[in-house]
Amino acid sequence: MRHLSLLAACALSAFVAAPALAQQGNSMTANAPAEAGSLTFERVFASPSLNGPAPRAVKLSPDGRYLTLLKNRADDRERYDLWGFDRQTSEWKMLVDSLKLSSGRQLSEAEKMQRERQRIGDLKGIVAYEWAADGKSVLVPVDGELFLAGLDGSVRKVEGTKGGELTPKLGPKGEHIAYVRDRRLWAGPVTGAAQAITPEEANADVHWGEAEFVAQEEMNRFNGFWWSPDEKRIAVERFDESMVGVVTRTAIGAEDTRTYQQRYPAAGTPNAEVSLWVMGPDGSNRVQVDLGADNDIYLARVDWAPDGKTLYVQRMNREQTVLDMLKVDPATGNASVMFTEKAADRHWIDLSDSYRFLSDGSLVWWSQRDGFGHLYRLKGGKWGQLTKGDWVVTGLVGVDEKGGKLYFTGTKDDVLAQQVYAMDLNAPGKLTRITEPGWVNNASMDRTGQTLMISRASDAQPAQSYIADTSGKRLAWIEENKVAGAHPYAPYLASHRRAQFGTIPAADGTPLHYMMITPPLEAGKKYPVFTYHYGGPTSQVVAKGFQGALAQAIVDKGYIYFAIDNRGSENRGVKFASALHHAMGSVEVEDQLAGANWLKTQAFVDANKISTFGWSYGGYMSIKMLEANPGAYAAGIAVAPVTKWQLYDTTYTERYLGDPGKLPQVYEKSNALADTGKISDPLLIIHGMADDNVVFENASAIIAKMQGEAVPFEMMLYPGYTHRISGPKVSQHLYETIFRFLDRNGAGSGK
Repeated sequence: MRHLSLLAACALSAFVAAPALAQQGNSMTANAPAEAGSLTFERVFASPSLNGPAPRAVKLSPDGRYLTLLKNRADDRERYDLWGFDRQTSEWKMLVDSLKLSSGRQLSEAEKMQRERQRIGDLKGIVAYEWAADGKSVLVPVDGELFLAGLDGSVRKVEGTKGGELTPKLGPKGEHIAYVRDRRLWAGPVTGAAQAITPEEANADVHWGEAEFVAQEEMNRFNGFWWSPDEKRIAVERFDESMVGVVTRTAIGAEDTRTYQQRYPAAGTPNAEVSLWVMGPDGSNRVQVDLGADNDIYLARVDWAPDGKTLYVQRMNREQTVLDMLKVDPATGNASVMFTEKAADRHWIDLSDSYRFLSDGSLVWWSQRDGFGHLYRLKGGKWGQLTKGDWVVTGLVGVDEKGGKLYFTGTKDDVLAQQVYAMDLNAPGKLTRITEPGWVNNASMDRTGQTLMISRASDAQPAQSYIADTSGKRLAWIEENKVAGAHPYAPYLASHRRAQFGTIPAADGTPLHYMMITPPLEAGKKYPVFTYHYGGPTSQVVAKGFQGALAQAIVDKGYIYFAIDNRGSENRGVKFASALHHAMGSVEVEDQLAGANWLKTQAFVDANKISTFGWSYGGYMSIKMLEANPGAYAAGIAVAPVTKWQLYDTTYTERYLGDPGKLPQVYEKSNALADTGKISDPLLIIHGMADDNVVFENASAIIAKMQGEAVPFEMMLYPGYTHRISGPKVSQHLYETIFRFLDRNGAGSGK
């Protein structure tokens, strides 16, 4: 249950962020509507996106000449093509037309599930690509088939592919290609046909070269093989899931019902057994990496040293409280512990991709060892802390090894608006902010640390992106996305209501950040409130970026839109997050109540019309909030809620609640089923009937429980839809259903 895995994002920006990059300097001039006035849900979810263009997968070619990105079509916001910008000629052109390469082939179940894990299940055409090392071609998967596209317009199918290949990767030198097919890893020269380099297993539950379910869903690791820098070796994961329990996943559609026998590691049950192997690109000289005597571990990350002489493996224990960095000899598989990271009391290990092995043998590493997420450097066997303070580094952006500079995002200036910073790697005392205050910034960088690609957003400005030099100076817009002229949101800018921010004290005095958007307030008038929450670990709902057209549409309906980040949320340090340790459904529920109670003290708030809405963990929260505080809320909406944590997967659930076999009382208290009889306020339950993340049994369990207790509630089910429940018309239907429910139960605005 990674945050933004269509949890908080589903309720806000994910539905409305239909990226569509227009050519430079001509943003969204086609199909721009002339409408004006209040936003409707129909318009929010229609094309073109009110967020305007927002490029996906922005990359620089290896030589830095071309900037490439995925752009969706004006007539089909879910189909993406590959576009390139020649920095020498300042010209954009379509490099690969996905429709011309499309075979119309249906994706296999394995491909569909992999896309679900990556949260791109709705997308079509080109959803990923990879530059060849020589900068002359790009590896492009389309409809499960692989193509190499040249910058001269030539396109050829990769030899020997049959369709359905998973996670294709070019070698770092561009001489080899590898991919997964039929549970085996295939590899070979780019100019020839690949061959299977891993054994054919009689056991259909054994997979080579793939990441197991929990690695994809909960550890943000989607790859199961790793090329060495010189392409002479390849590290390959093997997992056996025959010991993992089988669940019958029923995908109930509009006209048919399909069942899938799915290996699903529910909390407290066995995980897949994972091993790691190193072999030549033809499968020769295969050796097994020594991951230790304990088989019940997580293979968290795998990296090659820049010189290819060492393989580094991050091994985490089942409890997710200890992470070992292993230093592996790729010739023998022998491993030693380089260092160990341990979680603080009442906390867990948060995995990160914010680390970098440098060519001098040192390591830049992100850790929460002092109570906040910061960067450290391990050099010559000694640790040095690079950043420090009561704030967090949110991401390592890049390293300029030659110039001795390091770039990262962090909350040093504002926990609600992360910035990009630069620092001297060898004299880390001074940090230089290189982005503008008042904007929420994200960034990526080329491998050499010479060019920044920055995206940013503010209250009235949806995402912009640009190329910058190492001082942060903008060199060129990738997409200015200026809300003016024919921009889709321009007709609504005059009525745009700005977000207000502040803090509310929790019961123990801890400041909790809130965000509120109000309609134009009339003297003496009181307004209903629509509160949105996620509430679970690794989340931050309140930020100073663009709140999205959906929030504005809710305000246009006469509601105050309100959100608060409870304890357990991200970017406030270990102590703030660890309040949820073995205690889900407790302190975060209390903090949301503090927000509701504060709202009731405001003269412009109708204290009898405060409703609460959440998706996934947020849906779980809606139920727990109604159970804990009857009468505090006028109504609650729970979309795709977890109701019984024993139904959810091992990695996420045990990280925060522990082993249900050892801590049954923790699960009993955290589950949402025991206290349904206490619910006295109107409740609307919504669930996709083909949900493979928070499986439908979560909904059916609470539905049956409340029916058996004669507790009234309402529900809306979506046949064929997964955890997303998204699409232009179905999203409109979902939100119109919600607000009709509020009106019907006396919690609405009447609009």
